[in-house]
Amino acid sequence: MSSESVSECESIDNGDTFLGLRVASVFIILLCSTSGALFPVLAVRSKWLHVPKALFDFAKYFGSGVIIATAFIHLLAPALEALSSECLAPEWQDYPYALALCLLSIMTIFIVELIAFRWGTAKLTRIGVQHDAHGHSVGSHAAHGPESSKLAFGGPPPKNMSEDGHISDAEIGEVTTSTTADTAGQIIGIAILEFGVLLHSILIGLALAVDEDFKVLFVVIIFHQTFEGLGLGSRLSTVHLPGARKLTATWVPIIAAILYGLSTPVGIAVGLAIRHTYNPGSATASIVSGVLDALSSGVLMYTGLVELLAHEFLFNKEMIHATDGKLAYAILSMLTGCGLMALLGRWA
Repeated sequence: MSSESVSECESIDNGDTFLGLRVASVFIILLCSTSGALFPVLAVRSKWLHVPKALFDFAKYFGSGVIIATAFIHLLAPALEALSSECLAPEWQDYPYALALCLLSIMTIFIVELIAFRWGTAKLTRIGVQHDAHGHSVGSHAAHGPESSKLAFGGPPPKNMSEDGHISDAEIGEVTTSTTADTAGQIIGIAILEFGVLLHSILIGLALAVDEDFKVLFVVIIFHQTFEGLGLGSRLSTVHLPGARKLTATWVPIIAAILYGLSTPVGIAVGLAIRHTYNPGSATASIVSGVLDALSSGVLMYTGLVELLAHEFLFNKEMIHATDGKLAYAILSMLTGCGLMALLGRWA
């Protein structure tokens, strides 16, 4: 290790350069990221704010692209760099730990979701309710979860239905159980997506607070957080919680959007508080940020590729039967979000 590398690994004083602008960045990024995440959520629920469907679809597919690019360019790449830092012990260079942690994250989420889905499906089968396997994801429009197929597919009426077409209390209980299971699954999906995005946002806020080339990074992160907020918000806005109370269904996406908006400002505030002792290039900082980035990249990869792309394009009945123009519009919107977010990786 060269003497220059050794000095970079030692604790440094980041000083008070651009201190006023750094403090202001807490509030500027709070406004931009929160607005980006909340706008799609509130637009769907607003009676006076009428967003054209084409624009809303653009935001939704654009958001999928943003999330996928974030996983690869803004999380996995920095994780590889951090865990291969010269500040770390030589043993860290003997194995691609960042890739292994990303793989671990993907497999863990897959197994947890698989177990939860099998358990939920078995429970619904016991009470005679069929479940659409492709409708449980965040923002999926395949079927939005469990269906009472006895009614949905035109089969014979359930045995608990009276001659006048009313469903008995027992049948209502079955449907309620199915929608409750779907609600729990969607809330878990929100939590998984939020987990990956929040960790990433806190880390980039911490980096911004102590970065020497602050002005360039500040401008880039404003766009970064706004785009990522729009991506997250567009997915949250499509979540339906049929088994939840009206108040819960309304506030869960809003609270998730607000938490995202707070994450980067919190990271900046922490970074400003410890700026005289924190060195982002130190061994400890590299390990912590590298491990968290690698785990978060796996979360967003799984969410973006499986829960969003696969369920939105391959398993979505509406998209399967859509016109070529609508399909091209959706793909172009997704590629636009992916491309812009990947381009921002040139600077942040």
